[in-house]
Amino acid sequence: MNTTKKPTFPLNAWYAAAYDVEVRHALLARTICNHKVVMFRKSDGHVAVLEDACWHRLLPLSMGRLEGDEVVCGYHGLVYNAAGRCTHMPSQETLNPSACVRSYPVAEKHRFIWIWPGDPALADPALIPDLHWNDDPAWAGDGKLITVQCDYRLVVDNLMDLTHETFVHGSSIGNRAVAEAPFVAAHGDRTATVTRWMADIDAPPFWAGQIEHARGYRGKVDRWQIIRFEAPCTVTIDVGVAEAGSGAIPPGGNAGDPRQGDRSRGVNGQVLNTITPETDSTCHYFWAFARNYCLGEQRLTHQLREGVATIFREDELVLEAQQKAIDERPDHTFYNLNIDAGSMWARRLIDKLVERETPPARVLPIRQVA
Repeated sequence: MNTTKKPTFPLNAWYAAAYDVEVRHALLARTICNHKVVMFRKSDGHVAVLEDACWHRLLPLSMGRLEGDEVVCGYHGLVYNAAGRCTHMPSQETLNPSACVRSYPVAEKHRFIWIWPGDPALADPALIPDLHWNDDPAWAGDGKLITVQCDYRLVVDNLMDLTHETFVHGSSIGNRAVAEAPFVAAHGDRTATVTRWMADIDAPPFWAGQIEHARGYRGKVDRWQIIRFEAPCTVTIDVGVAEAGSGAIPPGGNAGDPRQGDRSRGVNGQVLNTITPETDSTCHYFWAFARNYCLGEQRLTHQLREGVATIFREDELVLEAQQKAIDERPDHTFYNLNIDAGSMWARRLIDKLVERETPPARVLPIRQVA
């Protein structure tokens, strides 16, 4: 019987490995898609990512040190350059030509360090997900990294269905309107979108505070949530509220209308999420909240980052409890509701990428008996 576990994530994809500020001229170890890697910033500012295991006796290179732009193993002193090639061995002048460790394609974009754990020949930087709001001068914001003890797909599920805001985040961003509003789910070859428009509603506490601070407005609002998933693991959410009836929701539009209304009498945010599998059951959750109002208020940036961190902590508790329950009931079958449409499409798109990398099952010929 074949007990090999089916992969849950593709390797031929860009994954966020760190925030740019995390990677300095020092060794940083992290596990990405079951690959143990060590990262460091070279003297020219570029980032190198190597397999975190010495060719000689497999001690993690992250336990060594940097000398210039080379890594010195902390066990026997083998030295590796940024390409992973051994440049020095103790007590010998001749270097074994096989002495190297894997180096990974790496890119720095939108304040993240991205690595490609799959086939290096396929590592096209054009495939890096668009998270430009994270460093766009027209937006201000910040974020954090959470390492969550759950399958990364559970985080994607959570983000693709914001109905849970009513019940998990009722003291901040949730209210009954989110659970009761109609929505439209759509999908493409690599993306899935869920759109919710909520007209003439009471603003939840978070958004009531934001529109009063930025616009001096109190009263009913029109609210929008446009969730966009890009396979395998990035979700951006266009969110905000505006004065009710001010045109933020296009006249005569419905939840699936692609038009953007007049948001000038409102406040707009972008919730940026990219979730990187650490192992099969843990993940690195990189998030940021960017806004296009009150751009010069650094204090507000800090308050929003900490406030959103508190909200996401509520998600973390739910997701880790869910993972524990799944582990205890591995044969349980889940049933889907209408609200699961976005997460179902996201999972199908992930599965499609995984299937492209899965070799076909070997079929043994049937021996004919005479």
